[in-house]
Amino acid sequence: MVRFILFVLFRFRIDARGREHLPTRGGYLLVGAIHRGWMDPFLVLHALPLQPRPWFLGSGPSAFDRRWKEWILRRIGGILPVWRGGVGVEQHLASARAVLDAGGVFVLFPEGGIAGPIGELSSFRLGAALIALRTGAPIVPFVMVGSDELYLGRRMATRILPATSAAEILGEPAGVSFVPPEAGSREELALARRLTERFEALLGSEVRTLAPTVVDPPGRPRRFRRLTWLLATKRGPGPGE
Repeated sequence: MVRFILFVLFRFRIDARGREHLPTRGGYLLVGAIHRGWMDPFLVLHALPLQPRPWFLGSGPSAFDRRWKEWILRRIGGILPVWRGGVGVEQHLASARAVLDAGGVFVLFPEGGIAGPIGELSSFRLGAALIALRTGAPIVPFVMVGSDELYLGRRMATRILPATSAAEILGEPAGVSFVPPEAGSREELALARRLTERFEALLGSEVRTLAPTVVDPPGRPRRFRRLTWLLATKRGPGPGE
């Protein structure tokens, strides 16, 4: 049903590559950027196989802000709601471990929200790095572009990069057992900042390369641009849109 809506009714076109880089089993983290709209989880679902199942951390107020969205999400699952205010990384870490232990795929968008420049990363938060360090799970970097503005026939693209690990991204020597610092220590926080910077460098270069490939010429019609706000919490298309 979703494929019919996205590809037939909305006529979206997605250039998805890199599936050969996916691990043969689940139990890995998928770290993706850039996160610019409601279409991004569907870009992940389009790029990955149905099994092992991807699970997303999502804003509870945004996911369940309308009755029909709540009805659908409670039946299809796949979202671990986040309720902001007084919630630290421990709750998210517990969710990640539960998904990984069950052989699923835990999806993280380190930007933490959809606000940001077109075709460029916004600042990453430390949560993805802390979860990567504490779980020690394999990491699959994921790049997606084109979801910032949606209209009929919109082109988007995704790239799955080769699977790696926190130790490899940090440049730790190969063949040496990597032992992260004690959880909650200053050393862990410093290492998480360093890993976050490496995430930004790795994904940022790929985003900048891929983003121009989905830019439509100025003269191309952009019909039904209100699709951009279809599942957004706040809907505010401008005049004529």
